[in-house]
Amino acid sequence: MVLTQEKKEFDVNFPIIIIGAGACGLCAALSAKEHGVNPLILERDREPSGSSALSTCLIPAAGTKLQKKAGIDDTPEVFANDIINKARNKNDPNMVRFISNESAPTIDWLIDNNVPLKLVTSFFYPGHSQYRMHGSPNRTGTELMEALLKKTQEKKIDLITSALVTNIFVNSTKTITGVEITRPNGAIENIGCKSLILACNGFGGNSEMVKKYIPEMSNALYFGHTGNRGDAIKWGNEIGASISDIGSYQGHGAVTHPHGTLLFWGLMTQGGFQVNVNGERFSNEVRGYSEQAVDVISQKNSYVWEIWDSNSHEIGMDFADYRNGANLGAHKIANDIIEISSLTKMPLNKLEKTFSNINHYRSNKIKDNFGRDWSNIKPMTKPYFFAKVTGALFHTQGGLDVNSSAQVIDKNGKAFPNLYAGGGAARGLSGPSRWGYLSGNGLLTAVVLGKIAGQTAAEKIDKNDSEIR
Repeated sequence: MVLTQEKKEFDVNFPIIIIGAGACGLCAALSAKEHGVNPLILERDREPSGSSALSTCLIPAAGTKLQKKAGIDDTPEVFANDIINKARNKNDPNMVRFISNESAPTIDWLIDNNVPLKLVTSFFYPGHSQYRMHGSPNRTGTELMEALLKKTQEKKIDLITSALVTNIFVNSTKTITGVEITRPNGAIENIGCKSLILACNGFGGNSEMVKKYIPEMSNALYFGHTGNRGDAIKWGNEIGASISDIGSYQGHGAVTHPHGTLLFWGLMTQGGFQVNVNGERFSNEVRGYSEQAVDVISQKNSYVWEIWDSNSHEIGMDFADYRNGANLGAHKIANDIIEISSLTKMPLNKLEKTFSNINHYRSNKIKDNFGRDWSNIKPMTKPYFFAKVTGALFHTQGGLDVNSSAQVIDKNGKAFPNLYAGGGAARGLSGPSRWGYLSGNGLLTAVVLGKIAGQTAAEKIDKNDSEIR
């Protein structure tokens, strides 16, 4: 809840409070500290993790030092066009270009802060025209979180866990003055601030909000962090903030069932495909993993079978999520189509026809009836791999509108004096729906807007203090 009080007394004061200790919040904290201000991070959980820890730690960026070293000629302009085209020109072009321009400096900054990122050149993700994914060694968000948390500890940045923010205090000028936190034992503390950064993600963990804003995913598996309760959206509504693309989200069409491990989408771009229980394909799988989620859960029993080959399997072994699935037995192996049919109970004649059609598209280098282009796909190599998968909601993409300083803006386009937002709390780059999500852009906006929010909040505090002195 947002409480308006002109002269609120606080137990303690910090120049900057950051709500949320995911990638966005930790980047904001490191950036603020780098610019001379000591922030306080408040985390509702006992251990910081959030959606960042659940990610595959793949962050796209254009014009990085790693790309240049690899001889890849990528530019923010090309990247921005890819983002805009994926969202069908229905996102904010100014914010897209700003984030694209800041992507390379942010990746280079993360590496300078000992985040172990490498350029991924083994495959393209849908919608990206260049090799621009930067990932951790095992492609896990836990590696990103561990590196950022270690750096915040080295910088002696204050982090309070098990601290649920229950109220925000604001005065009549819409200036945030502080927050109320509630501890697990019911104890309440009031902490004052000069600036507040919302880095508490979206509302994927709030079933009522999902049902209201994203009804098509109301019954889908939620694969994000349960702490994403939509607090930033609620506070924004109360204070009169501008909120856009509330129905937008990132889904995923390949979560193994019932094991709950993730199949990375490179399996598709390398020639993998999905079939329903009748052994028939039902969509263009390489449009993107977000839009595929609805197509998958729309099939009978809300699951399908994903099939890929041994070459794709070798690429997959670079991903910890993929290895976990293999270790749990989520991935099955077969030497021929007959064996796949026998193990899955899919009709052999339908499955053989599906393989025959794919071979035809591949051999003739043509598109199929769904519009998928098979011209650059190599023949499948045995043994075949396959898994039962379902669709899932990963995180929401709608949120608070922010400017290029990461300041939250009101419904008239005016920035609030000292309120900032990033990551899932802020409006993403995906436009109004699931089909606009370009791989990696959730984590991209988290680290870029976190870095910008920390910097601009610190610089504003330093400027105001200088004017007072």
